[in-house]
Amino acid sequence: MKLYTKRGDAGQTDLFGGQRVGKDDARVEAYGTVDELNAVIGLCLAGNDAGEGQRAIPADVAEPLRAIQSRLFEIGADLATPEDSRSSKPPRMVPRITDTHIAELEGWIDAAVDQVEPMNQFILPGGTELSARLHVARTVCRRAERRCVSLASHEPVSELVVQYLNRLSDLLFALARRANHDAGVKDVPWVKP
Repeated sequence: MKLYTKRGDAGQTDLFGGQRVGKDDARVEAYGTVDELNAVIGLCLAGNDAGEGQRAIPADVAEPLRAIQSRLFEIGADLATPEDSRSSKPPRMVPRITDTHIAELEGWIDAAVDQVEPMNQFILPGGTELSARLHVARTVCRRAERRCVSLASHEPVSELVVQYLNRLSDLLFALARRANHDAGVKDVPWVKP
């Protein structure tokens, strides 16, 4: 199988249900941003391949991030499958986010928050490299959430997808703080001018 098909050369792409849409379609923008988020989380995990003198990501951070990458792939499939084409696809082919996935995120958020000092000021992205990467992932996650909300204003989108992305951005913030804490680095405070 060739990697290139040339079907997208005219600025259109296929959705999972077979419809052709422009590459700038709101649905493509939504699942494309989720894909971008998945890549940024992969960049966060690349710290596990760190060279000498760099910290590996703790297993209780890396394992949730890997699970999240799978969920994001599933969200992409969900977003790439418009409601009117879902009846033609077997349910196993289009996985869905459930309340259980959201509860899982909330458990990881609580665990991360319990390991750091309570926040008493606004903080800026930074500190350790891993913390900075997680903050980049958080901002891409917020953009993915906005893209899904925008799509939902004129096409059906699962409320659970939006909730999942909302909680995920909170988790990425909590993990960024934890990365600094684990390295003994203070969060970067916002200083009022």
